Amino acid sequence: MKNEATQPKNPQVSTAKVVRGSGSHVAEQGSVYRSGVSAESVGSTMLWLGTISLPAGRRTRAHRHEGHETALLMTAGQEIEIWSGSKLEQCELVHAGDYLFIPAGVPHVAVNRSTENAEFLGARNDPAANESVVLMPELDNIVP
Repeated sequence: MKNEATQPKNPQVSTAKVVRGSGSHVAEQGSVYRSGVSAESVGSTMLWLGTISLPAGRRTRAHRHEGHETALLMTAGQEIEIWSGSKLEQCELVHAGDYLFIPAGVPHVAVNRSTENAEFLGARNDPAANESVVLMPELDNIVP
């Protein structure tokens, strides 16, 4: 039995592609994204890979990603708080070198209380450069 996830979904893409660094954009939730591999850059059908930063002293808005999982590696910065759960009741500290997994549909907020930007390498199983984000303003005031 073949693993469907490993089967090519885009038969027109038949060679490797190099993607040069591109501009960044501020996502709806407030973090700064710089896409590398995406549907737009290489015709990816199952994967997005890029960098994400959360500037010093900033936080994201409460949100969730309905249809995709997110995996992150914190590559620089001091520490961020990741608040998650249906009422943002769980808080974990993330440091450079730590990996972070956010399941699809899980509400979360990232907070950078330090004086350094936090930088991440990120991957998700939604290839769009502008991912599907559901803002949750009813949770924004929960995180101090």
